[in-house]
Amino acid sequence: MPPSRESIQNRGDEDEVCPVCKSSRYLNPDMQFLINPECYHKMCESCVDRIFSSGPANCPVAGCHKTLRKNRFRKQTFEDINVEREVDIRRRVMQILNRREEEFDSKRAWDDFLEQREEIIANLVHGTDVAKTEADLQKYAQDNMRSIRANQALEAQEASSFQARQTQEQELARLRREAVRQEYENERRELLAGREDVLSRLAAGRPGDAATIAREGQKVLLKKSSARRSEEDRIRQKQAALRNSDARKAGQGGITAADKAGDAGDTGLIKGLKRIKTPEPEQPYDPFGGMVPDKRDYYTLRDFYPSSYLDPIRQDTRMQAGGYDLREYYSRTLLEAFAGLGCFIDEEVSEREAVNTNTIATEGATMAAASSGPAGSA
Repeated sequence: MPPSRESIQNRGDEDEVCPVCKSSRYLNPDMQFLINPECYHKMCESCVDRIFSSGPANCPVAGCHKTLRKNRFRKQTFEDINVEREVDIRRRVMQILNRREEEFDSKRAWDDFLEQREEIIANLVHGTDVAKTEADLQKYAQDNMRSIRANQALEAQEASSFQARQTQEQELARLRREAVRQEYENERRELLAGREDVLSRLAAGRPGDAATIAREGQKVLLKKSSARRSEEDRIRQKQAALRNSDARKAGQGGITAADKAGDAGDTGLIKGLKRIKTPEPEQPYDPFGGMVPDKRDYYTLRDFYPSSYLDPIRQDTRMQAGGYDLREYYSRTLLEAFAGLGCFIDEEVSEREAVNTNTIATEGATMAAASSGPAGSA
């Protein structure tokens, strides 16, 4: 009989030997092997504590000169170390190139981005142009740090919302099971109580009243059952309304594309991104709506105008003591005098008449079409 797969796997685990201290799991069943994502060389936990407890050190495996740190060591997840390395590379690349489909102009641009990301992962896994690929990846990460962090926050928020929905659904399922069980128990107790009541009435009554007592007991049970179903329907409707309100609240929150306006348009690595318009900074409040009161197109304001009417005011200290300034009078008078020079009444009247004529013609055509419709059909 050939050995089973489990026995072969266990035998392989027992034959594992630490490349540093040459300890075997066959002699030490509790020995744990750790790997470091810098070089993925496997070594036992005792060697890791002994070599890297005092600080970073070179990998003790012959031929490997990479500097390793103790906090980077972890247990191996997959049996094949190549799969472990590919998963780590894929996770690291996808944390940087974490663009979303709604950020692209078209489906084709989104597909091109996915293909480009897979090419980068393949280059790093198979060792093709690693230096250039790493440089492009680091440059993209530095130039688009704000977008990367926003997408990471959005992904974390979606994961949290999904977990909350899963927890809520599990709780609702538990409550429904509890309600069904409680309903079954109540119905069983009511049925037993009804039967006991009917039996007690039959025992105390006359022989001719048996059919009447049975019918009355059946009516009582039906009334209780219908009232219970009505209450259950009302509770279900209330729970459905609460679930819908929670779903609407969850859909209102979140990070939108406007929160990532700092990285608009195509980058040096990714093409086809939507151009997000950066909102203009808010301007200071302008009470005149863009009009400049001091702007003068037809005259020049002077500080002095000779006038026999204004001379007594200039010499009256009582007028000057109140803060009255004749330059305000000059400015207001000239503004009122030249205010209508930019208005052309004939042009405004002609435009207004043209609009009225078009409106009357349209209304007349509509009325004519409406009046001719019944006649034509007749």
